[in-house]
Parts: sequence; structure tokens; C-alpha cells
Amino acid sequence: MAVDSTDSGDEQGPEAPGTAIGEMLDVLGTGAYLVDARGCIVAVNAEGERSLGRPAAELVGQDAHDLLHRNARGEAFPRAQCRMRPAFMEGRPAQAALEWFERGDGSMLPVSWSLVPCGSDDDDTTLVIFAPQDDPVALADQPLSDGTLNELERLALLAEVTTQLTSTLSVDEALQRLLSLVLPRLADWAVIDLIDEHGGVWRNRVVHIEDGILTRHRVLEGPMTPVSAASQMPLSRALRGVASTIAEPRVYEGSPDTGIAVEQHRLFETTNMHSAAIAPIRGLRDVLGALTLGRSERPEKFSAADLALVEDITRRAGLALDNARLYQRQRKVAETMQRYLLPQLPRVEGLDMTARYLPAPDASHVGGDWYDAFPLTDHATALAIGDVSGHDLDAAAGMAQVRNVLRAYAWSQKESPSRVVERVDRAVLSITDVPMATLVFGTVALRDDGAWEFEWTSAGHPPPLLITREGVTRYLTGGSGMLLGTGTHPPRADTADVLPPGSTLLLYTDGLIESPRHSIDDGLERLRRQAAALVHRPLEVFTDELLRRVRPPENDDDIALLALRLGART
Repeated sequence: MAVDSTDSGDEQGPEAPGTAIGEMLDVLGTGAYLVDARGCIVAVNAEGERSLGRPAAELVGQDAHDLLHRNARGEAFPRAQCRMRPAFMEGRPAQAALEWFERGDGSMLPVSWSLVPCGSDDDDTTLVIFAPQDDPVALADQPLSDGTLNELERLALLAEVTTQLTSTLSVDEALQRLLSLVLPRLADWAVIDLIDEHGGVWRNRVVHIEDGILTRHRVLEGPMTPVSAASQMPLSRALRGVASTIAEPRVYEGSPDTGIAVEQHRLFETTNMHSAAIAPIRGLRDVLGALTLGRSERPEKFSAADLALVEDITRRAGLALDNARLYQRQRKVAETMQRYLLPQLPRVEGLDMTARYLPAPDASHVGGDWYDAFPLTDHATALAIGDVSGHDLDAAAGMAQVRNVLRAYAWSQKESPSRVVERVDRAVLSITDVPMATLVFGTVALRDDGAWEFEWTSAGHPPPLLITREGVTRYLTGGSGMLLGTGTHPPRADTADVLPPGSTLLLYTDGLIESPRHSIDDGLERLRRQAAALVHRPLEVFTDELLRRVRPPENDDDIALLALRLGART
């Protein structure tokens, strides 16, 4: 790929979109360039340079409409008249049979083009694929396609499959995107069969396009028999990764050799498909499943060229699904490790305690948040909540290290919370792999006068929230200090608060209050108001409902929460 090399420095942000799509631009076999959200070119391939008669340095950074778009007379025209612009603004695919681009020497280049959105919400980019046209007069009044995909449309579809499927780490989302891309462009029906880690086969999706809407036929979905090593039926061969096939109903009309053949006969009979293209979905190491595209309403049968296109699609789908499965396995391991490392809460006479841990929606953020509660030798109960920086297993392992160090010092040293945290801070740099962490650590004890007192210190963590049984709330802001792992080892302070009878003490991590759309102050205020409204509920209900009401819908972090309420156990 040809890219502009005039910019220097370490910042990678502006080059990221070109880098993400760049590997496929040169293999498209036709001209292509990538534009950002402003319509400026950020990357162009070698064929695009040649066709436009302009080097990359002359193209990258320029507004594509101003630089290239012309009418048939070679005149520039307003953006409002540009046929690309509506699709560009709406983030949808589009195509046109004839447009005119101005080449570097001032001559006009007649082209057909396809536009493919390929960015994310935070990084909107669009791929423009174009092909010179030898006979623009003949093309001027003709549609780009006569019912089957031409070469430009095929390239655009493959580009869209690549960008849509690789931009999600959810298997279900990837499958849904795949279906929406192939229906109705290539077929009336789409069937996805997947092989699980134990070799079982599951008919995951059977989808029909009905009035422009993807409709699932769940009665045809479900478990299937294992793949036979001897079966020569098309789907069995595809699920073994042997070959792709164009199949017709008569293939499955004879005596079935396996349970899979029985289901295929049922599929053809129920859907009235007269032609189907069946191709394996291959990952890096194994066959993940198979994609079947079927035609029932449209009369044309699948061709060898169609089958080659389906193979290209499943090849890209396989890599995306393989990556998503790996990511989900990693997430499951991190969640399992995190949950096993989190403790059972102690039973303390006069106190109710409950805790919750919610993993992040994004697997890359699982593992850093934790809570702890344990009895001390002086009849006090230690409470802790923290957040270790890092991701996945590293964060979960780091959390365990910090928690174990904290427990050891708190149990053995019999010192104030601030002195214990000072020791933990020094240990974080010396005997753990944790880069940085935040923490609230304190003790709850019954005083001689019958009151419960909470003595605590904070290392850069959000403040505890105290809610009286009457619904009066107060954030405990004393005892705040620097987070752990900075290497500065500042002196830390303790603070003590008397907990009123029937009150609730809430310790939480920042995933509960932080949101990219709102300030932390807004999150703290939302938490305070909802906690006050719910404090009359039983503690378990209070905690669950508080999470439901307060957790930001766009939250991308895990959440730990520890709640304590004064009151005799029943």
C-alpha cells in the first residue's frame, strides 16, 4: 500500500485507519483509497495511484471530493450533488456505474465505484473501490449489476466482510453481521453450522430474507450428529474441510448415510432451495463449521464463480470467528480465575455483608477489580476494595498478589490501616508484578459504648458511601492518599467514622460511576441518589437493584462492590 510519509513523530492515531485496512488494499486488484470522517484520503493503493496518475503524497491528506470528483464536462460540483455523500454520511454501502475522477494531468477518468464503511464509532473510515470504464457512454444509463455481482461488487463485498467481521470480538455479533452481508446479495437463505470444541455440530442459524428482513427459522436449528469421516455428502465434506460444493435437492433425496444428511434433506424440503453453495469455515488450526447459501425465490443457480466468492467469504469469516472464540475463551478463563480468587465473606455478629463482581463487557478489561473482608485477631473485621491496572489474566493475577500481601500485613502487624497500606505500597514495587493499583482498606469494630466505628485509609480510590436508614447519604472523603505503585511512598492518613445504627456502608470500584459520556461527579451523584432511594430494601436486593440502576449502559470496565449494613443477623 502506498501511504504518505511526510508526517513524522511518534503519534500513531492518524495512521491507524490506513494501517487497519492497508494489508488488503493492494490485493484488491483495482484502484482503492480510504477516507476519514472528514472525507480526507488517508491511504491509497498502488493501482489507485496508477489509475489516477497521482502519487500517494499528492493524494493523502487531501479532500477526496475537492481533488477528484468532476462531472462529465470536467467541472467541479457542490458536495450536495455528490452521489457518494448521502451514503458516506449515513455510514452505509453504496455504488454507482459511472462517475468522473480528475487525473493528475487534468484528464477525466470514467469510473464505476463501490463505497464500503469500515470504521468504528470512534474511528469512522470509508473504503472507496473504483474501476476505470472503457465505454462510459454505454454504461451511463445501465445499472451496475444485472442480478449477479460483477467484479467490483465482489471486491466491495469482500472488503465489507473483512472490516465488519474483524471489528467485533463477539461470535454472535460476527455471525449476525455475516448473515446481513450475504443476504440478499447472494442468496435467499443462509445456514451456519458450527463445530464446538468437543467435535459436536450445531445448526446455529437458519435465516431467510423476507420483505428485506432477516428472519430466523428456529425449528430447523439445533444439534446435529457428529461429522462422519466416511460420508461423501456435501455438508459432511465441508465440515471436514475437504471441499466446497454446489448442491441441489436431489443430492439428498436418496438413502441418508448420516444424521447430517437427514437434516439436509429436511432443510431442502422445508426451504424449497433449488441450489445451494456449501463452503467450510476454516480457522487457523481447525474447521469451525460451514456456511450454506441457498436460492429458492431467485431462479439462477449458483455458478463456479459464486462458489469461489463464497469460499473467499468463509475464509475471512473463519479468521474472524477464530479470533472471537479465542478472545471469549480468554475472557472465560480470566472471569473464572477472578471469581475463584474472590473470597467468601465472613459471618460477623451484628453486621450483614454482601458483595458483587461483574465482568466487563469487553474481555480486554476483565480481571482488575476485587474486594475482600476477613476477621482480625483483635475482633475487628477488615474491609478492602481495589482496582489493579492491567488486563485479563495479568490483572487477575496482580489482584491476587495485592490481596494476599494486604491480608498478610493486616493480620500480622496489628497496625492502623494507613500503616498497613504503606507496607503494601512498598511491596507492590518489590515483590509483585503490579504496575499500579487503587485501594480502600479499613477496619470495622464494635466500640465499648456499643457503636460501630469504621477506621480507614484510601490509596487513590473512589470514596466509600455511607447511607443512613433514613436515606441521608455522605461520601467519606477523609484519609485520601496517593495510589499504590508510584514509587514515592508518601505518608498516609487514617480517618474514623462512627456508623449510625441501621446504616449501610458501600465500597465500590470506578466501573460503577465512570462513563465516557458523563463526568465522575455525575456518576457519584447518580450513585448517591439511587442508594438513598433503595436503602430501605434488604441488603441483597439493595445491591442488585443498585447495580441495575447505576451501572452505565456504555460501561467498558469490570465492577466490584462490597456492601455492609449494621443490624443483627437473623
